[in-house]
Amino acid sequence: MNTAQDLKEILRRIEGRPYPAYKDTRGTYAFGPFLLSIDHVQGDPFAAPSDVSVLVKDPGFPSDLLRTRQTRIAAEDRILRFFGQALHRQSRPGKGSGKSGKLSVTRPGQEILERTSCHLYEDGSVRVRFNIGFPANGRRILARELER
Repeated sequence: MNTAQDLKEILRRIEGRPYPAYKDTRGTYAFGPFLLSIDHVQGDPFAAPSDVSVLVKDPGFPSDLLRTRQTRIAAEDRILRFFGQALHRQSRPGKGSGKSGKLSVTRPGQEILERTSCHLYEDGSVRVRFNIGFPANGRRILARELER
């Protein structure tokens, strides 16, 4: 299992290199109580943002959230809404071109629906999938900006 320090070392190594070097970041990284998974890295800064997910192993949610399918879906929907609000508060225009620094998650509408962007597992862990625009200046990597 890779660690947060491993990711930092990769980012330092690829700083200023051509954009495809971001593909070296693919993988899963342990950050204390959660795992960050970089699932798909965008091909260039103007392409659709990169797909990432966070798995929190023991978020401390009450076990009755998993009692029925309906309560699980409602909890996932609420978690996704809170996560989306938090991303929105953290999102600030990043330095760089294209979709650099863009943070986004599936935006729920009025309906409470089962979605693939948030899932509560039977062991109580939760995974949230979202997108990050990996920063670049032209087609050169701005890894320090991503780390920030």
